[in-house]
Amino acid sequence: MAAAARNKALNLMRHVAKSWRHIAPESTAVTLNKKYGTTADPQTQKEYAFEMACSNIRYGPGVTQEVGMDCKNMGAKLVCVMTDKYLSPLAPVQVALESLERHNVPYKLYDRCRVEPTDESFKAAVDFSNQHKFDVFLAIGGGSVMDTCKAANLYSSNPQSELLDYVNAPIGKGLPVTHQLKPLIAVTTTAGTGSETTGTAVFDYLPMKAKTGISNRALRPTLGIVDPLHLITMPERVAAYSGIDVLCHAIESYTAVPYDERIPRPENPMLRPAYQGCNPVSDIWSAHALRMTKKYLKRATDNPDDMEARSSMHLASTYAGIGFGNAGCHLCHGMSYPISGLVKDFVSKGYDQDIALVPHGLSVVISAPAVFEFMAPACPERHLEAAKFLGVDITNKKNADAGQVLGDKLRQIMQDIDVPDGLIELGYTKDDIPALVKGTLPQHRVIKLAPRPQTEEDLTQIFENCMRIY
Repeated sequence: MAAAARNKALNLMRHVAKSWRHIAPESTAVTLNKKYGTTADPQTQKEYAFEMACSNIRYGPGVTQEVGMDCKNMGAKLVCVMTDKYLSPLAPVQVALESLERHNVPYKLYDRCRVEPTDESFKAAVDFSNQHKFDVFLAIGGGSVMDTCKAANLYSSNPQSELLDYVNAPIGKGLPVTHQLKPLIAVTTTAGTGSETTGTAVFDYLPMKAKTGISNRALRPTLGIVDPLHLITMPERVAAYSGIDVLCHAIESYTAVPYDERIPRPENPMLRPAYQGCNPVSDIWSAHALRMTKKYLKRATDNPDDMEARSSMHLASTYAGIGFGNAGCHLCHGMSYPISGLVKDFVSKGYDQDIALVPHGLSVVISAPAVFEFMAPACPERHLEAAKFLGVDITNKKNADAGQVLGDKLRQIMQDIDVPDGLIELGYTKDDIPALVKGTLPQHRVIKLAPRPQTEEDLTQIFENCMRIY
């Protein structure tokens, strides 16, 4: 039975291949256009394919001790180790450095990565990299460190490039990455960003007072190290806000516009974006990340000694990273960028008390109930499924109630881990809404993946609905 099915599949594949070999390029376009109801103009054609990309991932308690041998196996002659000043004296960095020394791998340490990086901190890291001939990069930290290291690798590998060359349009030029980057090993020390799996690097662009980013598969780490021992010292608020970022990554990627509805279709496969819209593979990772977050987020936040919960959130972060790293995020992240970039004097426990900043996960989740209530009419079934993954009984729920159902569940989760009650508690007032809207509108990389388009008036109303949550 199995052999017959296999032979049937092989014959079908041969028939399709033979058929396509005899179709001229023009006929191919016509065939696809008929199937997807598109015109000959590439800018109006819908996508018909998606690509699955992910870093190699290594998981295990204590696995950081292997990075020295990894670098040696890569033939490293000089490794750039990047971290921040808080992690520099702690076990994650010290274990990695000891491993490099044990295997006689030369390195230089850069510990000036900024939490919530800016264009200026990116440039400083790139300048450091340009001063040396690094052939391997090693990032040890959370998303801020990993993103900084990705940028240092990208720009130092092409010293003639300017910062905005690869920054996402319309803020930057959004040029494709065509040069070869160096190998990058990313040791993640938080359970949230998923940056160890993705080709994205996010930063505050100070001239516009808004977050933006670089998104290209070439930035993906060669190897992601997921070592749950690093989570023992993670502060309670960092656990909460990085963990809630996992939840938003997963819901946004699960509810993003379907990949075959995205426009335009790239004329060259190399131009296919990393963020492609929800697809059958990313759905699996995002759904599982939601189930794990539902089970472990509060436990991981409340008890640093609960290694089962913290290590499970570490894996959930990686799973969600694979999901959103291929499907993309949408409006929660798009709105988070000006919320972070326009911060006034807000500081959070567990973070640098000398710098005003809204932690990334907090800036994302603060809009989540309002965003998903707005988006639900576009794909109610998906919103109800997301609520189900988070533990809601949707047996008798109607599609018309999907936004409220998911929004209410999110409010409960947010209250359980003491998320502040809206933008007001972050220092914003209604007078700030026009600037927040203005900072959201250019975030095409993410907001165009939302299942429901937003006007300026829509965004104004959503921000108003975020002023208070509970």
